[in-house]
Amino acid sequence: MSGFYKKSLDERLALIKEFAGLEEKEIADLKKYGAMDFEIADRMVENIVGTQQLPLGIATNFVINGKEYIVPMSMEEPSVVAAASKGASIAKITGGFKAESTPPVMIGQIQLLKVKDWGKAEVAIGKAGRTLVDSANEADPVLVKFGGGAKKIETSVIETERGKMLIVHLLVDVRDAMGANAVNTMCEKIAPRLEEISGGESRLKIISNLAIYRTVKATAVFTKKALEESFKKGDLKGEEIIEHILDAYHFAANNIFRACTHNKGIMNGIDAVAIATGQDFRALEAGAHAFASMKGKYTTLTRYYKDKEGNLIGEIELPMAVGLVGGAVKTSPIAGIAVKMLGIKTAEELGQVIACVGLSQNFAAMRALSTEGIQKGHMRLHAKNIAVMAGAKGKEIDRIAAKMAEEKNIRVDRAKELLKESEDK
Repeated sequence: MSGFYKKSLDERLALIKEFAGLEEKEIADLKKYGAMDFEIADRMVENIVGTQQLPLGIATNFVINGKEYIVPMSMEEPSVVAAASKGASIAKITGGFKAESTPPVMIGQIQLLKVKDWGKAEVAIGKAGRTLVDSANEADPVLVKFGGGAKKIETSVIETERGKMLIVHLLVDVRDAMGANAVNTMCEKIAPRLEEISGGESRLKIISNLAIYRTVKATAVFTKKALEESFKKGDLKGEEIIEHILDAYHFAANNIFRACTHNKGIMNGIDAVAIATGQDFRALEAGAHAFASMKGKYTTLTRYYKDKEGNLIGEIELPMAVGLVGGAVKTSPIAGIAVKMLGIKTAEELGQVIACVGLSQNFAAMRALSTEGIQKGHMRLHAKNIAVMAGAKGKEIDRIAAKMAEEKNIRVDRAKELLKESEDK
């Protein structure tokens, strides 16, 4: 495998075929690039041998700040797109979602070690703050031209098993970018000057994905009447459904094991939109879960309560470091199409859409969990995957999936039995 990155696609595939014992059909499947050809993929990451394609679905019914959206979602898990659309349809009755954002300020961190006088160093860095900000902005005049750039310096001293460390935060308005490249470049630019001022040595110079200054907050109202009507054959009143959801929410808010899965459901929606639009979904995940721990314990990213009329209010707040400048959003053809489908013009608007999808997804999951159970809808959709795994094709997929759902026996072995019965007829 020496020099793998220097080899052509065919040479790489030949090596992989021999090493892993792949068949000709498997090599042929690896060569199916879809909308992203080899030249684009080869420039996005290293050692390319293929692309991994995910289904791209559309969530409907979303109204955010009075504007209607169709929302592209890319993922492999059944029921997520349907659940997000269902939650949005219930919120739409009262006007949809309301969302607001804070300015797109990201945090760059510079780690300083071996400082002789920690207090004196902090004071000196504080006094040099304006000069440091100006120096950082020299690294990205284009960002400054568009109204962004470094804005402020913050410092703190932390105690570690390796001794004290002086941490400098550079706050940067990154405008419509996610910001990692700009922030990292600025941190590296001012690190030598920070060493001079503090008398210490710099180590890490890197962006933080805990974007506490760049957040989105979204809310929606889910009425008693709409909740009751959402269950066509249900025997629960709207008030009862709300009480069930509140019980489920407070379970999650006060139990880390439940909170983890509660937030995973939120990220089902958030990650799906992020992947579709070419965002760094790992950064969003890391920032969201860290944000959920900011108050000293890991808890929920959403909050539910009743208004004075007894309707259910859902809220979400989380960091939202997304961008429309650079990255996969500009190199991936499908990501560009997804952004166009959304009809958005700014990273702020994209972040608001993503947050609303997270809230809608979570509400729909809570509604199902606290009433009919999560498996009813999820497994009905998952049944099609099971049918495919059993070897079903074409119309047989839907027929076998429907039969398994009717029997409430969604298993690969049962799908194979049904498929064999069909073949024997």
